[in-house]
Amino acid sequence: MNQQTSPSSDAAFLTDFHFVATIGATENNGVDRQALTPEDKQTRDWMRQWAADNGFEIRVDAIGNMFACLEFVPGAPYVLIGSHLDSQPLGGRFDGAYGVIAALFAALRVKEDVAESGLIPRFNLAAVNWFNEEGGRFAPSIMGSSVYAGLFDLDEMLAVTDLEGTSVAEALEAIGYDGTDTPPEAITYAEIHIEQGRILEREATDIGIVESSWYTQKLDIDVLGEQSHTGATAMADRHDALVAAAKVVLAVAEVVNEFDEEALVSSVGQHVVEPNSPIVVPRRVHMVADLRSSDPTIVQVARDVLRRQIAEIARDHDITIEVEDFDIRDKRHFPAEGVELAEKAVANEGLSIRRLETMAGHDSVAVNHRVPAVMMFVPSVDGVSHCEREFTTDEDMLRGVRVLTSVAGELVSGQLSEVRDGEVWAGRSVAEARTSDSL
Repeated sequence: MNQQTSPSSDAAFLTDFHFVATIGATENNGVDRQALTPEDKQTRDWMRQWAADNGFEIRVDAIGNMFACLEFVPGAPYVLIGSHLDSQPLGGRFDGAYGVIAALFAALRVKEDVAESGLIPRFNLAAVNWFNEEGGRFAPSIMGSSVYAGLFDLDEMLAVTDLEGTSVAEALEAIGYDGTDTPPEAITYAEIHIEQGRILEREATDIGIVESSWYTQKLDIDVLGEQSHTGATAMADRHDALVAAAKVVLAVAEVVNEFDEEALVSSVGQHVVEPNSPIVVPRRVHMVADLRSSDPTIVQVARDVLRRQIAEIARDHDITIEVEDFDIRDKRHFPAEGVELAEKAVANEGLSIRRLETMAGHDSVAVNHRVPAVMMFVPSVDGVSHCEREFTTDEDMLRGVRVLTSVAGELVSGQLSEVRDGEVWAGRSVAEARTSDSL
């Protein structure tokens, strides 16, 4: 095929990316493709068909991760590249999906390069769609890659339910993606993603190379009051869970003021109010608070401050507030050799580079516990994400595909395979890693 009609061309990538953006499209140019919904199934079906059309073998494992596999060396482990296709409610069309589609095209270009050169790589290659990275329907987030990496227990995650009581196992079966395939054995991993921040755009930089992730922890908060009549109950006799919960939300927002500017971010992103009737004083509010910082000590101090403030709110309102630590993720450094490998790929493309940290969680952070991982960013317009206004230009996406292709080519040739925090990594299986590494 000539360059204009090659399925791995820039035009083909853009066509497929913008087509996938129509699946679950919202009125304001976003998408709503929460994990294991009919819209998520449509994107999965698209990926399955794309892989079949382009000579990839599709595997689906027990947690619903999808792997589009290219075998160059029978029996050899795989370089994995990818991201996720699920979205937040009323989310953006770039978050995650860009990384999966970029991975498919990067893998295809590597396949074509191998065929043209006649050189046999050391490792095989697979593009992956990780299950439930977003965690919008099923908590915790980054679920599929964490199960693959051995950080989460498979059976426990299959038993997780959404707000309607549907389990992950039931939802996987409902859309036909309750897989039984053995996932490919990874040797290294690479991911490209939109930044979801404003650093690259602000500094007019083409590609960001991630050195480390922020420390993250959530608080599972249950505010337990007493249900009563909104009209007939005297104000002095009320135990309004929602009023107390509102004060908790303000405390979470204001705790950042105890630290240097931008040293800590906090939010309460989910609330469930019961019984949620217009004429009933709420008896229960369940919510999840999120604390993140580059410095783990800051998060731990903020957590302790909040627990004391929440205890005071409970006393003031004569109600019970239960607080549990939830979904704690350590600060994680990416291998320096991987950062340097990515920087070389960016420089070879004649693009500008910047090292940075990721404040958001990503599948790469989970996989980096098991095998050496590389994480790269392309700019986000206005730094906006997890909303319909999220945007990255076609030109920036294409630059990222070229860089990912270069990195993938180096990884299948053997780069980074013997590096894991200074330890020899090549030849260790995921099972061996799970046994020997602390989680």
